[in-house]
Amino acid sequence: MFGFSTYEYDDDGFRECNVTGLTIHKSAEDMVKLYGLTAILALAIGGVFALAVAMTRWELVGLLSAGDFYTYLSVHAWNLLIFWMVFMEIAILYVGGPFVLGRRLSLPSVAKVGWVIMAAGAVLVNAAILLTEYPNQAPLLTSYVPLPSSWQFYLGATVFVLGAIVAAVPFLATLWNHQQEHPSETLPLVTFGAFITSVVALEALLGGLITYVPTLLWRVGYFESLDPAFYRQMYWIIGHGSQQINLLAMITVWYFLTHVVGGAVVASQKVSRAAFVLYLFFINMGAAHHLMSDPVVSAGWRMWNTSYAAYGAVVASMIHAFAIPAGLEVGRRAKGKAGGLFGWLWSSPWDDPGFSATILSIILFGFLGGITGVMMGQMQLNMTWHNTLATVGHFHATVATGTTLAFMGLGYYVLRLVFGRDWSFGPLARIQPFLYGGAMGLTVLMMMYTGILFGVPRRHPSVMDIPGTAFSFSPAKPFFVVFGVAAILSILGGALFVVVALASLLFGEPFEGGPVGDVRRTAADGGEGKAAHAYSMRGTFTLCLVFLGAFVTLWALNWYLLSTIWQIGP
Repeated sequence: MFGFSTYEYDDDGFRECNVTGLTIHKSAEDMVKLYGLTAILALAIGGVFALAVAMTRWELVGLLSAGDFYTYLSVHAWNLLIFWMVFMEIAILYVGGPFVLGRRLSLPSVAKVGWVIMAAGAVLVNAAILLTEYPNQAPLLTSYVPLPSSWQFYLGATVFVLGAIVAAVPFLATLWNHQQEHPSETLPLVTFGAFITSVVALEALLGGLITYVPTLLWRVGYFESLDPAFYRQMYWIIGHGSQQINLLAMITVWYFLTHVVGGAVVASQKVSRAAFVLYLFFINMGAAHHLMSDPVVSAGWRMWNTSYAAYGAVVASMIHAFAIPAGLEVGRRAKGKAGGLFGWLWSSPWDDPGFSATILSIILFGFLGGITGVMMGQMQLNMTWHNTLATVGHFHATVATGTTLAFMGLGYYVLRLVFGRDWSFGPLARIQPFLYGGAMGLTVLMMMYTGILFGVPRRHPSVMDIPGTAFSFSPAKPFFVVFGVAAILSILGGALFVVVALASLLFGEPFEGGPVGDVRRTAADGGEGKAAHAYSMRGTFTLCLVFLGAFVTLWALNWYLLSTIWQIGP
């Protein structure tokens, strides 16, 4: 497809990847190309609008008027939080299913139909937002009723959700056919992770239909009104559920790329699978933190979702946080590429952008996105975060930093292992993950800092001059200078990825295969016939203690800040 591939296939359409050892069929490979390139196009569009949004919130520039700001913010949000992510996640399903299992993609025509429907929905959503005129409102990401957006927007969102459901069917059919032929076999871990991702995705997408179909009927006049409380409850099934798809897809990519590039092994198949199962039952409870200030939900509902139910998802995250670096440490120690406490990490192929993007994704997601997500999900602490710029910082830490870096890392290997093209502009490719990750990390910190300490609101084009308020946000002004510069650098880092990807496709040398990063490993044990747990994991254990210390420190700091608001006594 697209004429970019340099690989040859046998008469049945299969080839063997001499990097990963996977048997790949052209039907699956073509769909990975199609969905992956579409995702990168959405990334580029969202990045252009991100620049305008950032330069408006940085009031030294103040680029857009209030009306244009909300339009640009809506396009930015839908392309980066939804279209870039979901198109890439469908590609990940096809990698985790047909690629890893060595099978044809079942129902390839359905995969093509799914792409057409998704693309049509994405185009319609973008057009509807850009052409919005009063009394219709720019929908932002949440498109809360009773504020009305155009009926074309709700139609586009519904069409896109339907397309994503259709696109998932070939993946599920491939797994069904595989299990029918091999009923006694256990799915590989990456395929199992992709399967759990697809189940959570279907839950979220069905929630999207429950949300957008009635809203569409309201906008065309079939319903006289909608209950805003019902809408908010239903919306967050997809509004937050779509981000849980990102989480599971990202973790699946972490397992895959640390193995392919760094030579990692799975420290414990059973434990990692158990963590995925915990996500299946508990991860969507995280949506509750969006409704902590909602007057229609009961205190019991809030307590259940932010404590007991949330613990299952937190435990799952802690398992993956140990298992993935532990697998990397074991794999590298088994190959003699480790010395001392962190030799396994220092000796890793950091000049490989696929590896560096993956590791930076793990670190930044954990310290910036994971910790803040748990704090935001706590009923009391949520009150200091809710509707401030800190909330925006949180989801930029998770989606725009952690998940996007992981998907960029996978993108580098899709260029080589699927399109058969080596990376163009090698030095730029090597620095791109560090530039993007570092700049986005700083941008996120400034959002969180100004939101928590100064109460700077989200979704408002200005900061220092908010009509109807007497409170001064002027002390936050210097931090917006840092925010503005970091935002520009992060957008530049994202643009570098798009440039490298397109240049590699159009001008890159054919990739001849062979080892990437370090020599790959396919053994189930740690090497030399020894089980994985026979090797030291003390480096990972030390890193986890550092993470725990940061978690406790930030948790205590946020409770202290809350205590300064809740003054008790005279």
